[in-house]
Amino acid sequence: MFENIKNKKTPIGVDLVNAGLITEEQLDEALKYQKSHPELKLGEIVDIQNVCDKEKLLTVLAKKLGERAVILDNNVDIDYKQYMSRDSVINNRAFPFSVQGNTIKVAFANPSDLKLVDSVRLQLLSKGYEMEKYITLYSMIMGQVKNVKKVQDKFVNTDEKDTTILVDNIILTAIKQRASDIHVEPMENKVRVRYRIDGDLVTVSELPKARQSMITGRLKSISNMHQEISTDQDGRINDYENYSIRVSTQKNINGEKFVLRLLKKNGNVRKLFDLGFPNNEELVKKAFDKRNSLIIMCAPTGEGKTTTLYSILDYLNRPDINVVTIENPVEIRMPEANQVEIGYNVSFAGALRTVLRQDPNIILVGEIRDTETAKTAIEAGQTGHLVLTTIHTIDAIETITRIRKMGISDYDVSSSIVTVVSQRLVRQLCPECKKAHKMTKDEKEYFEKVEKITGYNFDLSKANMYEPVGCKHCGNTGFYERTGIFEILCIDEELKEKIAAGASAIDLRKYAVENTEYKPLIVDAVQKCLDGMTTIPEIEKKIVI
Repeated sequence: MFENIKNKKTPIGVDLVNAGLITEEQLDEALKYQKSHPELKLGEIVDIQNVCDKEKLLTVLAKKLGERAVILDNNVDIDYKQYMSRDSVINNRAFPFSVQGNTIKVAFANPSDLKLVDSVRLQLLSKGYEMEKYITLYSMIMGQVKNVKKVQDKFVNTDEKDTTILVDNIILTAIKQRASDIHVEPMENKVRVRYRIDGDLVTVSELPKARQSMITGRLKSISNMHQEISTDQDGRINDYENYSIRVSTQKNINGEKFVLRLLKKNGNVRKLFDLGFPNNEELVKKAFDKRNSLIIMCAPTGEGKTTTLYSILDYLNRPDINVVTIENPVEIRMPEANQVEIGYNVSFAGALRTVLRQDPNIILVGEIRDTETAKTAIEAGQTGHLVLTTIHTIDAIETITRIRKMGISDYDVSSSIVTVVSQRLVRQLCPECKKAHKMTKDEKEYFEKVEKITGYNFDLSKANMYEPVGCKHCGNTGFYERTGIFEILCIDEELKEKIAAGASAIDLRKYAVENTEYKPLIVDAVQKCLDGMTTIPEIEKKIVI
């Protein structure tokens, strides 16, 4: 970031190589990156690419410029906003870190920019402070302000010229808006930014096409992806406190699309009943308090399977048992569990075989994707372990069919699987603004149709019908967060016999409805609607009857 230095004898890149901080190959990569990102200085690129020790990098830069260096860490104990605004700190790449009397110490990422330094000096002089200049790294400045940044209430600031700040604003705004995913999508004449909030995709910004390459470069840089590769890549961003952000890129006809999955670090595992699970302790115990068996969560992608699995794990966990999870990636941290994250060269089945030699009591397998994993999971369940896993199917009964199609025998299916839970997530009405109304004719007809199809009778006389309104609390959507709707299939002895005998899904469903506590998804969904938690249109998005 400091190559435009007067009276320098050698380029900063050569100094960094001579100091042993970077290799010539890394210097070439940094220079190549700089060609497509001319707004960045070389030192900043080396810092961003994280290819050397930051303190040593700062030492070389400080010596080159003849400046005093300062490491900005958690010891900074002043409120910088009393002296400089957040925008001023970011735009000037300067951070006030110490005040003694009328003297304020300011760390600059580029102290050789005299115009910028004089601008900050005048700002502080107008407040009665003399300024002392230091040098630091831009990443250290951003580290000081990232936890207290102010972001737009609802939309991304499309007028922001600095790509680094723009991308930062996109991510921070998504966090503030409770988004689970960010979609950065190159289109023919623009770049569209959308957030998935409570399950729905919402367009929050459209940026000029001319900014696409810079946004792509910045996202790749902070995700530790290869800059020159335009094929599909996966990365991770760990620069935001309390969040680990998974990044996936895929090339399409207009460029590279990015999807950022926002995962909260160290979030508390939610209790089952808080997820919307039927508030029936006896049913929970019957479904999950098992041994030597397989429990399967089924739902399409993005419907909360992992969250529910961890709630089940939390319900079952005790100090005297060994819990091991195998996931790709680990999305929820559980301190009491031994969590294994598999890589590109390790399969679920391979990791599971190793885990079986680790004396586990309960094993969570992130997903059954193939026959090998299914066989290994079933064998684990048959040999003294409780295995929890997920699979992509439309409902609990169809899970039996899916496992069969993987080549698992009817006997193995019947002898190992004890509980199958299917779920969907629907948006909850905002508790601050939802509005009560009398049941309409269309609503009553819908409920009666469900009764006819399922044979389940609802108490319509006690229904609490509500509709969305919209307020500041919910961002004027009328909905706030999501709740789960569930169907629980507990496989009893007779159902096991039917599975072992090869009974069809139709026969299995008929028996389950008539003889067990099994209720189809639509029953729980309608009950939550009648309880004033959601609406019929929200149900219809997820379940077709």
